Amino acid sequence: MNGGPSGFNNAPVTRTFLIACALFTVFFGIQGRSSKLGLSYLDIFGKLRIWKLIMSVLAFSSTPELIFGLYLLYYFRVFERQIGSNKYSVFILFSLTVALLFEVFALALLKDPAANLVTSGPYGLIFASFVPFFFDIPVSTRFRVFGVRFSDKSFIYLAGLQLLLSSWKRSILPGLCGILAGSLYRLNLFRIRRAKFPEFVASFFSRLSWPSVGNPPAAPTRNVVGNAPSYTGHQVEASIFNLSCTSGAVWNNTGLYCIKRNYPSMPTSTEPPEDSIATLVSMGFDRNAARQALVHARNDVNTATNILLESQSH
Repeated sequence: MNGGPSGFNNAPVTRTFLIACALFTVFFGIQGRSSKLGLSYLDIFGKLRIWKLIMSVLAFSSTPELIFGLYLLYYFRVFERQIGSNKYSVFILFSLTVALLFEVFALALLKDPAANLVTSGPYGLIFASFVPFFFDIPVSTRFRVFGVRFSDKSFIYLAGLQLLLSSWKRSILPGLCGILAGSLYRLNLFRIRRAKFPEFVASFFSRLSWPSVGNPPAAPTRNVVGNAPSYTGHQVEASIFNLSCTSGAVWNNTGLYCIKRNYPSMPTSTEPPEDSIATLVSMGFDRNAARQALVHARNDVNTATNILLESQSH
């Protein structure tokens, strides 16, 4: 299972955060201080090392944690594509802040001045993301390995389990705090899911991040039946599936490019199932394009995915 089309299309906040985590981890690793970034009771309530509160959520303490953490952050970019960069920025801030408060509260309860109880890294964000991953991302394929049933979501859960147990007790605590933070976000505490930053804050990440390698921008007026995630929402409604395409490629009066691919068609009055639409949306595609692709593919998710991926490649 992947997080949709490769690269960071429509995910500038994820890209910036991922790069920042990698740079801070490398920086503190070169200085030999990565293992000292974890939080302890003495750091917070004794020496008042407030800077650790910030650095502890940006830098991982070891290379294995960095690899699994960046992989999960990269995968969860699908949520930024779903809710938009602005609301995803709110989700990041809320998850990290609430998880950090839970961690400090746990340290205050345990009151062990000698123990370094919390490992460093953006565990709050990563494990908060598992909450919408569990509830909102549907299973698209199932398979068996040596008689054991797996799904396309199993590998993400296994990566999360590896990260959760990477430092044993020191990583379990921030992981659980992240799950609690994600649950509170899902419960819409203080109507947080409606909150937004001023638009210039979200657009700042687009200007700050450099373009993704291997993802050249697509021409904005050239499309195939469907819509790639890099296109704007209103282009989806440009009568893509109402074109009368013959074998080969033709131009219609809207300037869109249509290719006939022997996909079965069906009347547009049949509405695709919501779970099929959610599956394609979770892969990073626009909702309207996903619905039209399913209509065109007789509600076959695999065929609809091929249609949408074709639109991205042309």
